[in-house]
Amino acid sequence: MLRARIYLLFFVPYTLLCSLAAVIGGVFDASGRVGHAVARVWGIGSLWAARIRLQVEGLEQVPTEGPVIYMGNHQGNFDILALSRAIPRLFSWVAKEELFRVPVFGAAMRRAGYIPLDRSDGRKALRSMNQAAQRIAAGASVVIFPEGTRTKDGSLLPFKRGAFMLAARAGVPIVPFTINGSRAINPRNRIELRPGTIRITFGAPIDVAGVPEAELLERVRAAIAANLEVS
Repeated sequence: MLRARIYLLFFVPYTLLCSLAAVIGGVFDASGRVGHAVARVWGIGSLWAARIRLQVEGLEQVPTEGPVIYMGNHQGNFDILALSRAIPRLFSWVAKEELFRVPVFGAAMRRAGYIPLDRSDGRKALRSMNQAAQRIAAGASVVIFPEGTRTKDGSLLPFKRGAFMLAARAGVPIVPFTINGSRAINPRNRIELRPGTIRITFGAPIDVAGVPEAELLERVRAAIAANLEVS
């Protein structure tokens, strides 16, 4: 617990500093590349300070051109930091709209091109999803956690259909990824931090064209589960 609290003394001001850098950089860059570069530096510095190593496999599976949707499991708070460093291409996040209201941090997300989803009611959610699909189809690669939240025991939670509705509307391939080791480093809802290794494995892209949402969900789930280590 003490180690986690000491780490927070570094992480909070470091995150604020990176957020400010992303906001300022975004004033001069509308492409999102500055924000993405800052997010990568944020991930590298945060993992280093926490004494977390990163192992990445399957990068040869990631397409080098065209937009994709990365989908994978969500084990812990360090998943976002690890993915910011692991994914070699420019990408954004699909995140709940409430996060964009956080001072400085929310502005940095917008400057980096992150895509908000408003889930406050059905009509707003549908409009928000259509807007997100249009941005992805136009060329924005994104990361989505289809479980919607972090797992408690490492096993896969039920997937939300919304992620696959979005993928079907956008019409771009899904690149599955599997995260292992993150939960042991920082268990959910516990102020603990242990040094360790996060392993991210990318799978082969999955084409969404003509595939029913239910079948697409099962294909993605199977691809993620194939590389999952459940203790």
